[in-house]
Amino acid sequence: MLCQKLMRLSVVVWAALLLTPIAGAEEPTKNSPLATQGPKPEAIVPPSAAQVQSAIDRGVDFLLADQRPDGAWGSAENTKGLNIFAPVPGSHYAFQAAVSALALSALVNAEPTLTDERAERADAAIEKGQTWLLEHLDRVRRATPDALYNVWGHSYSLQGLADLRRRAEGKPELQATLLGAMQTQADMLARYEFVAGGWSYYDFDYGTQKPGDAPFSFTTATALVALKDAMGQGVEFPQKMIDRAIASIKRQRYPDFSYAYGEYLKMAPRYDINRPAGSLGRSQACNLALRRWGDPRVTDAVIETWLNRLFARNGWLGMGRKRPVPHESHFAVAGYFYYYGHYYAALSIEELPEQDRPYFQDHLANILLPLQEKDGSWWDYPFYNYHQQYGTAMAVTSLVKCQRNTPKPQ
Repeated sequence: MLCQKLMRLSVVVWAALLLTPIAGAEEPTKNSPLATQGPKPEAIVPPSAAQVQSAIDRGVDFLLADQRPDGAWGSAENTKGLNIFAPVPGSHYAFQAAVSALALSALVNAEPTLTDERAERADAAIEKGQTWLLEHLDRVRRATPDALYNVWGHSYSLQGLADLRRRAEGKPELQATLLGAMQTQADMLARYEFVAGGWSYYDFDYGTQKPGDAPFSFTTATALVALKDAMGQGVEFPQKMIDRAIASIKRQRYPDFSYAYGEYLKMAPRYDINRPAGSLGRSQACNLALRRWGDPRVTDAVIETWLNRLFARNGWLGMGRKRPVPHESHFAVAGYFYYYGHYYAALSIEELPEQDRPYFQDHLANILLPLQEKDGSWWDYPFYNYHQQYGTAMAVTSLVKCQRNTPKPQ
């Protein structure tokens, strides 16, 4: 989400930026040395597999206990004095769909690691949540001309449905139903593509049928990661839209592989939120999206450099964690980037050769384990009644990715 106190460029300047050359024929083929230069974290004592599994179990228990009677997760309850701009009811339909899909993904990912008793409870919750998701996704739409939180709902529902479809192996009818739902969510992303390519969740400047405001790097990356998985399972999506989304992220990439918050800030590389500390929560997602879509410049060395930077400079994200005002922390970091950034770091680790992963898995787990709350949840930003749910879901999935090939507990 974008805090409105962030500097906005004028409509005239933004229109001029749209006319600047996109990444393509003149794009550099080699990276600047800055792309692979950065700090490295101090040595740690790696958490044991048992410690990681215990945290996963507690996180799963929280999600199982927090599931609503209808099968969803999250709600518009627990408001505070300062709430983000969220027109009702459409914004909350989108938030609940996105959070529920993330929770389902976490349970699906964690299920093979659980004891039989816990896995049985998780199975029941997944079935109930899957039914809710299939029944309620159709109501996720653009809330108002200026609020497009539905983009998050479409992206994470697409990811959740992809995980559910893998789980439904051997059930062709269910897989067909899930694939149909995935195609619908992909079609909705196509419908709400921004004029410049890619996606955002605000259109404050125009409110046009095809959103005309600036696409955001990380929102576009989120959609591209989900679309790559879905298209691998048979979902169809226009390649020209993929190409435009990729070009949008590349226009926002700086030589050190920091990424602008949104295209309206791409010509302000030294603006706080665009610098490496401000980009910590975005670079992982943007690198992952470009890597999965074949960008040769996102090398193993780039991924490793930014993982090391995330671990070594984690304090820049940490100081924003749990602050109630978006972007009030140093480098304009907002609290809700914390588990988002670590979630995409976990997925980025999977892009590395298997023998190179343990070092990064250990560092990531070492960061996440101490932050688990007494009730088993993780959260980073007070956000109605969605924050514990998405934080826990992202942390559980991240920790599952940190586990190596260990036997299932009995």
